[in-house]
Amino acid sequence: MFKGKARAYTNIALIKYWGKESQALILPKNNSLSLTLDGFYTETEVLFTEEATKDCFYLDGVKQSEQATKKVTTFLNLVRERANCPFFAVVRSHNHVPTAAGLASSASGLAALAGACNQALDLNLTPKELSKLARRGSGSACRSIFGGFVEWERGDSDETSYALPVDAQGWEQELAMIFLLINDQPKDVSSREGMQRTVKTSAFYPQWVKEAQADLHIAKEAIQHHDFQKLGTVMEANSLKMHATTLAAVPPFTYWSPDSLRAMNLVRSIRQAGLPCYFTMDAGPNVKVLCQKKDVAAIFEALSSTFSDQQMVVAYAGPGIELLEMDVTK
Repeated sequence: MFKGKARAYTNIALIKYWGKESQALILPKNNSLSLTLDGFYTETEVLFTEEATKDCFYLDGVKQSEQATKKVTTFLNLVRERANCPFFAVVRSHNHVPTAAGLASSASGLAALAGACNQALDLNLTPKELSKLARRGSGSACRSIFGGFVEWERGDSDETSYALPVDAQGWEQELAMIFLLINDQPKDVSSREGMQRTVKTSAFYPQWVKEAQADLHIAKEAIQHHDFQKLGTVMEANSLKMHATTLAAVPPFTYWSPDSLRAMNLVRSIRQAGLPCYFTMDAGPNVKVLCQKKDVAAIFEALSSTFSDQQMVVAYAGPGIELLEMDVTK
């Protein structure tokens, strides 16, 4: 019996990853940059045992279907091959974040699974190696291995695609992100499906890749100089450009809802009134508002004119992956 348990936090991409160069290895088309946050996380425990006759996956206490377990098994096969482990596994994952709603649950979930497997099978992976492994489960999971600002190097092979922390000299501790939970239900078009459709059919996609690399350079400069306005401006523009690619896909689709648009317009209004804040959106309707810690209370109050307190969650810069003690009496 080999056991492990880990907690990983969500990361929100400020410069987006959207589209794969390799589906099999999950190599992205462009580098991306994210901020790991403390507001949402996943705890996952894994138990490799000779008593198991197949892999079993429980999410929030509910045993998942064979289809849902397939992705977990694919990842576990990589781990078993690396560790020369012959056993099936029981995986129990608890999402302290809505699943498949554009709030990065796959990033925290697969990062936590990678960390739990590393512990269970004594793989002794370095953080960089663990990032590579997590990437094979879900691309953005490679960034959740680290805290604070993180860049995912796209690379051109399994060995050269991984995430690394970006040193901000502690500036990330002065920032905050307010999540506007517009809809926590699973989305109609998954991130994976949306990416594939966009890469194959969107007339805007080739330009997106060029723009993303330029945006990344601007964002890293902003972090280096602790320039909040510069970082927020490029983050917001990058998000809008990513979502524009989906409108030019065939058939077109969008992750925006009427409330998403209402939230974006409200953020612009708050900014024009003198409170600096900027929005970003991933593959889902929920809006994230980047601001400075000192302005959180005032921005939260301004957002309350349209959204209820139950729809808003304030998060701050979060840590990297954490190993936990596992209760084996279950």
